Amino acid sequence: MCDLYVMNTVKDQMISRRNFFKASAASAAAVTTAAAFTPTQASAAGFDSVEDMTHELFEDFPTYFGSPQFSKKVLFNHAEHYFGANELTIAEHTGTHIDAPLHMAADGASVAEIPVNNLVAPLCVIDIADRAADDADTQVTPDDLKSWIADNGDIPQHACVAMHSGWASRLGTDQFRNADGDGIQHYPGFHVEAVKMLMEDTGANSIAVDTLSLDHGISPDFASHFTWLPSGRFGIECIANLDKMPATGATLFIGAPKFRGCTGGPARIFAMI
Repeated sequence: MCDLYVMNTVKDQMISRRNFFKASAASAAAVTTAAAFTPTQASAAGFDSVEDMTHELFEDFPTYFGSPQFSKKVLFNHAEHYFGANELTIAEHTGTHIDAPLHMAADGASVAEIPVNNLVAPLCVIDIADRAADDADTQVTPDDLKSWIADNGDIPQHACVAMHSGWASRLGTDQFRNADGDGIQHYPGFHVEAVKMLMEDTGANSIAVDTLSLDHGISPDFASHFTWLPSGRFGIECIANLDKMPATGATLFIGAPKFRGCTGGPARIFAMI
């Protein structure tokens, strides 16, 4: 089958589809109008709203090591080929993404092996934004967890415990990575003792941060990474819109990529409230 034949066939099919869509425009408009007055699936399932918890990924998205880790190359375009397709090059730990156990444990589960029942999680938001505004090196501590539990009750089984530091509002500026003159980054994260408390005293299966790392930026040893991930649990970094979440009551849906043998990967995450 020659390329010219393929291109002409695609072109003819697209023209046919365009004519079909034009002919059915009035009908589609009527359906859209009716849908505006139909309860959403979220409402029908007992939720009032859905919030995107994922940052849009772009070429200059900040990374832990500083250099870009995402690019795209146009393979086909509409002007020449009548359809569009890109080739993506991306590091696993870029944008809103998952750290799988394999990231820090040679025998840990890959991102594809995370149990699917752990990808739907009650969301518990630990708000340290006021403190982080004054101290970029602050961390979520056991006292923060104890205070949350006193206010909201026990952390549920399979929960995702998320640190809201307010850092997401810095995306697009140098203050998101927040490196000093020596290249040391400054942003909040989880203290290793808080991680140990979650492992020992709760049924949480994941933690999330709105920064570039589960550990705070100045960490010399990634203690929280090396404690949490080898236990079989996973982490989420660069989560978005925690400022729109209640302390408790939301359910997180984590679109983990099913990449065989990978230590993590970009994720599409949303919350239902």
